Amino acid sequence: MENGTYRHTVRQLYDFIQSHLYFTRPDIQIGGEQFNSTLLFTLITALTGSKALIMGEPGLGKTTAAEYVSSLVYQLPVGTVWASEVSGHPEQTEEKIIGRPDLGKLNKGHEEVVWSYFVQLPVKIVDEINRLPETKQSMILDGVDRGNWEYLNELFLNTEYCLFATANYQDQGTNTIIAPLLDRFDVLVESRYPGPSYAFMISQKQDKEGLLRHPELEWKLQDGLRKRQATKEIESHITAISKEFADFLKGSLQLDTLDRSSRKEVRKQISAMELDQDANAFTRMLLAELSFCDRHGQKRSNEVCEEGCHYTGYLCHRLRNCASNRLPVSLVNYAKALAWFTDTSSVGIEQMRAVSPYCLAHRSQWTDAHLSLLEKDRRNDPLQIHLARQAINEVFQRYSEQAEHVKAALATGYRIFQGESLEPVAGDHPLYAEIRKDLNLE
Repeated sequence: MENGTYRHTVRQLYDFIQSHLYFTRPDIQIGGEQFNSTLLFTLITALTGSKALIMGEPGLGKTTAAEYVSSLVYQLPVGTVWASEVSGHPEQTEEKIIGRPDLGKLNKGHEEVVWSYFVQLPVKIVDEINRLPETKQSMILDGVDRGNWEYLNELFLNTEYCLFATANYQDQGTNTIIAPLLDRFDVLVESRYPGPSYAFMISQKQDKEGLLRHPELEWKLQDGLRKRQATKEIESHITAISKEFADFLKGSLQLDTLDRSSRKEVRKQISAMELDQDANAFTRMLLAELSFCDRHGQKRSNEVCEEGCHYTGYLCHRLRNCASNRLPVSLVNYAKALAWFTDTSSVGIEQMRAVSPYCLAHRSQWTDAHLSLLEKDRRNDPLQIHLARQAINEVFQRYSEQAEHVKAALATGYRIFQGESLEPVAGDHPLYAEIRKDLNLE
C-alpha cells in the first residue's frame, strides 16, 4: 500500500465508527475539518500503540469507544476484546489481571504461569481504573509502560500493544490515580453526552455491536489463548484469527482494515513526519514554562513558588509539578499522527496546539489559587482539559508576539553549542534562561 492507501483505510475506519458505532458530536477542528476528539484520539492511540485515559459520566460510551476502535484497528472480534478487559474494583487481584499458576502442574511440582487474555492480546482495556486502590494500581505500572508483564519467575513481553483505561468522575467509590500511572497515559479525553438527537439514535441502534461479533472466531481465538505457548506462537495464532476476521469484515461490511505489517508501516510513516520550525520552537517554549523555576532551578512538587518572582506571569508560577520527559514524547507522537491523518506535509503549530491540551491535562498539578480563578469559567471542556487549553492558548499568544526572536535564540544557541563565538540572544521568557543553562552560562 502507498501512504495514501493506508490513510484512506484509516479515514474509512473513522467514518465507519462515527456513522455506525459511536455517535457523538464533533468538538475539534483541524485543517478546516471537524472531528470528535474522543474518537480521533482513541483511533490514533490504537494506531500508534499508545495509551489513553478516557473519562466521563457513566453510560456515555467511554469503554465502548475503546472496544470498537480496538476491534477494527487490530482485527479482533469484539467479543474477544470484551473477554480480555480488566475491571477496576477494590478486590481486583494480580491473578485476574496478569496471570495465575497452572494449579494442575503446580501440584506436580512444576511452576508455570497461565497468562490472562489481557496480557496476551495486543489490545488492553482497564475499565474504571480509578476504582482500583492506589496500592493495586502499582501492579500494572511496568506493563502499562513497556509491555513487560511479570508473574512468579516468568516474563511475557508484548511486541505490539495499545492500552485504554476509563475513569468515571470522582465519587465515593473512586480513588486517586497515582501520578506515576497518570504520567504513563499519553492523552486524556472525555467521552461526552452526544446530545438528545444522537442519544435517541443510539436507542434505535441496539444491535450495532453485532456488526463486530463473530462467535466462532472468538471461541477459536480464546481456545488458543488458553493453551500455554511461546510468545511467537501466540502472536501467530492471533494473526491467523485476525486475518479471518478481516476477511469477514471485508465481506460483510465492505470495510478494509490493517494487518500487523500494515500497522507497522503506518507507524513508520507517522514517525517519519517532520516538525516545522515553528512547531519545534513553540513546543520548546511550552516545555520551558512547564518546568522552569528561577529560584529553585526547576519545578519540584515539594517546593513552593514564592510571590514576587520575576517570572510570575508564566505557567511555571501556577504549577506545582515539573513536566516529565514523557510529555514531549506524547506531544510529538500525537502531533505527527494527526498531521499524517489529515494528510499534512509536516507538523505545524496547528497540530501541536490541537494535541497539547489532551497530552497536558492529566499531567498538570495546578496551584489552588489558579484553580479558584478558572474553575467557574464558562466552558465546554472538563476542568482539567479547560485549564490545559487555556495554558496552551496563553503560550501560543506569547509565541506569536516573539516567534522570530525565539527562533533566533534557539538557532544562535545551537551555533554556540557547535563552537561559534557568539552571544546568546537575550529575552524575558524562561526559554532564554534555559538556553543559557544548556550552554553552561548560568
